Amino acid sequence: MADPSSYRPRPGEVPDSPGVYRFRDEHGRVIYVGKARSLRQRLASYFQDVANLHPRTQTMVTTAASVEWTTVATEVESLQLEYSWIKEFDPRFNVKYRDDKSYPYLAITMGEDVPRVQVMRGAKRKGTRYFGPYTHAWAIRETVDLLLRVFPIRSCSAGVLRRAAQVGRPCLLGYIGKCSAPCVGRISEEDHRALAEDFASFMAGDTSRFVRRLEAEMREASADLDFERAARRRDDLGALRRALEKSAVVLPDATDADVFALAEDELEAAVQVFHVRGGRIRGQRGWVVEKVEDVTTAGLVEHLLQQVYGDADAVADAAAGGAGGAAAGASPGAVPREVLVPVEPADAAQVTAWLSGLRGSAVDVRVPQRGDKRALLETVAKNASQALALHKTRRGGDLTTRGLALQELQDALGLDDAPLRVECYDVSNLQGTEVVASMVVFEDGLPRKGEYRRFAVRGESVRAGDAQDDTAAIHEVMLRRFRRHLADGAPPAGSPPAGSPPAEDGAPGSRGVAAGDAVPGEVADGVAAHAPVDPESGRPRRFAYPPQLVVVDGGAPQVAAAARALEELGVTDVALCGLAKRLEEVWLPGEEFPVVLPRQSEGLYLLQRVRDEAHRFAITYHRQRRSSSMTRSALDDVPGLGPARRTALLKRFGSLKRLRAATVEEVCEVPGVGPATARAVLDALAPASTTPAGGAPAPRDGRREDEAAAEAPLRVNTATGELLDD
Repeated sequence: MADPSSYRPRPGEVPDSPGVYRFRDEHGRVIYVGKARSLRQRLASYFQDVANLHPRTQTMVTTAASVEWTTVATEVESLQLEYSWIKEFDPRFNVKYRDDKSYPYLAITMGEDVPRVQVMRGAKRKGTRYFGPYTHAWAIRETVDLLLRVFPIRSCSAGVLRRAAQVGRPCLLGYIGKCSAPCVGRISEEDHRALAEDFASFMAGDTSRFVRRLEAEMREASADLDFERAARRRDDLGALRRALEKSAVVLPDATDADVFALAEDELEAAVQVFHVRGGRIRGQRGWVVEKVEDVTTAGLVEHLLQQVYGDADAVADAAAGGAGGAAAGASPGAVPREVLVPVEPADAAQVTAWLSGLRGSAVDVRVPQRGDKRALLETVAKNASQALALHKTRRGGDLTTRGLALQELQDALGLDDAPLRVECYDVSNLQGTEVVASMVVFEDGLPRKGEYRRFAVRGESVRAGDAQDDTAAIHEVMLRRFRRHLADGAPPAGSPPAGSPPAEDGAPGSRGVAAGDAVPGEVADGVAAHAPVDPESGRPRRFAYPPQLVVVDGGAPQVAAAARALEELGVTDVALCGLAKRLEEVWLPGEEFPVVLPRQSEGLYLLQRVRDEAHRFAITYHRQRRSSSMTRSALDDVPGLGPARRTALLKRFGSLKRLRAATVEEVCEVPGVGPATARAVLDALAPASTTPAGGAPAPRDGRREDEAAAEAPLRVNTATGELLDD
């Protein structure tokens, strides 16, 4: 652990102005981002006597090796920059709300020519309007099923829409009245888009207009003695009312608000939010967060509002999806008129100004004191308390078992420390074809999928035709991985360690830049260009961080191959083991007998999870490459030859064999193909032993190519059984 005094900035170097600061560890990775009204006062608070700091702050400052800062003009700008950096660098000591992307939304793809209503999860797409989130996807489908009777817009996939248009017959929904069938021209695209706009307006809270319209049409049809149409309008009205019953009225009509509540203890906090639009609860979601930094309830509220509303792109996408009010009123990323919180955020005035800027009009961030809004806040708080209790019940055992697993591995493998970062490698091939390898990463016993890597093995074993030799593949992959680590993460001989003072100014590991000169991700002094963080992008290099333990899928031969690679590179600070599938034995390099862990061992279970994940990742990549190779043509690699001209060539000649036998003049007869492209095509198709001369390439012995090909042995793709002659 580093001594904070070793990288403390000199007195007077830190400006007394608003800004954002970053702490980096010895590898140059950002571990904490914060903002301050006065950078000088805030940073000084971190460099007092360590014993006086909160335990979490102690851990952070002793893990860090340098600090840097960026000044900004206003506190609102510091709020925006802090959120951007937290999202970009994912610092381990910042509060992060993890579960917001798993909730389903009702989405209307207004950006398509024929808008579609569907259930969507994950990142928001431009030109799509979102409503929700909902707790369950079936709740969305029930609502859509009711509303399609009144707003019969498209709900099918692009493939179904295209096939229906080709055959001139709609799908089942078109026959039962739950789709207006734009695919076969029953309704124009303009009228269908108007239906989609009405659907979106209803979901955004403008419900009374459609109820009144259906009631008027029902009365009008009854007055005209058109009782069948009146009955249909009556049923449509009933469907609308049943859909409205699914969202309870909790606040006076036309109230748009997001209601937040927290339940917390010293280690964790649970958050719940109800999205109220038009007085009705249109969505609900929740998070549980670990308090990895010393933060108050007001600070938690500020971080929460940053995450929920901080992604300006989500707000822009919602607005791009259609006329701002409806989209903004429905999208959870958009800002409503009122934000109700249990306590005011730490910098209430700046947060309010920031939210008002995002919305484009005034936003009221306040704590409700009485009435319906206070009652709703208490209901949300009860939900948060129940969520925290449920999370602690589920998570308590998980934390214990993960800690036990790491401790068991440390003891069984004789490691100095628990293996907090574990990397596992596996090789996948099919009879020597498409040889690939995978690298998966587990940190603190959990998968870190952003660090996963995959390799296409292309070493000597593949070129020699012995691609089924797993040991050679393991050796190659380990060399490639740790060469990159040494190149990206290891400083050159004689360079100062990360966090040491530069020769010219002696400010230990500190860096200050003005707002106009700030470079996103710029590394601090003492973190050289060879550091794990790319000085240009500010992001970690791909193989910069070493593992504490490397696991290979296999027994003693695979472990020996990996150990040989590490020895060749001089890597001595990384532990190595292998897990053999048959008896689940753990092999160590140089050992005659394996380590046998008990079947009920949590350490063995963790190794199995890591190994199985590496196998899944490797075989997925292998299948992708195998599928692409089955549909790959020799013309794909010809420079300047696109899909249209490839299709034209094959249509003209019928096969690669006939194209290979053609002359330059014959190839030039294909529309769009000139002499240069024709020569490039024939050069690419020419046999390796042939020197093209502007005409049809011929074998060395002067025979016609078709005669030589008839005598040549057939080549077979062993994965598919396909003849590879052409």
